[in-house]
Order: sequence, then structure tokens, then C-alpha cells
Amino acid sequence: MAEHNITGKKGEEMAAEFLEKKGYKILETNWRFMNFEADIIAETAKTLVIAEVKTRKSNYFGEPESFVTKQKQKNLIKTANAYIERKQLDLEVRFDIISVVLNDNNSVKHIEDAFYPLL
Repeated sequence: MAEHNITGKKGEEMAAEFLEKKGYKILETNWRFMNFEADIIAETAKTLVIAEVKTRKSNYFGEPESFVTKQKQKNLIKTANAYIERKQLDLEVRFDIISVVLNDNNSVKHIEDAFYPLL
């Protein structure tokens, strides 16, 4: 496995553990729809949380969350819609970003309501 894939996998594992410790129920990890993917789908307080995990080894080039592009947001919204339809859910939906920096201090930052779907 390529090093960047190992880094991403480690970040996703840390993010899932972080959410579980906060009381979230992890429903899916790496859930795919067509060629799109949601890193983590979780539930908390009757809210479906679609979380994008961005992991870097440093923040030298910027915080990991700054790399979630508008196109990635659109893809996550499509993925969330497909998941909701497939599971026939009736929940509020929230899009979060979990920013992970893997270095001597390993940090995890959870950004709730990181973006909103455009109407």
C-alpha cells in the first residue's frame, strides 16, 4: 500500500475512534456510491453525520480541512442523498470535516457543520 494511503487509513481510524468517544454511532466507513465515497457516516442525536476525513503529516501547506474542495462537497452531498434513499432514512443531515495531523503530537480537529448543501 502506498504511503499516502497508509496515512489516510490511519487518519480515518483515528477519526472514527474520536467520534465514538464523543458518543457517535458509526454506521459506515468508506461507503461508496458510484465513484464517490463518504469516509464516515455516523449518527448522533437523530442526526445523520457525513464526515470527510483529511489527514496530513504536517500543516506546512495549510490545515487539512482547507483541502476539501467545492467539488468534493458536491460529491459528498450526492453520496449522502444516495445513502439516505437506499436506507430510507428520515433524519436531519450534517456535513462535518475531521482534520487529522499525524506528527509528534497527533491532532484531531472536528469541524461540525463544515458546509451546507446549496438549494
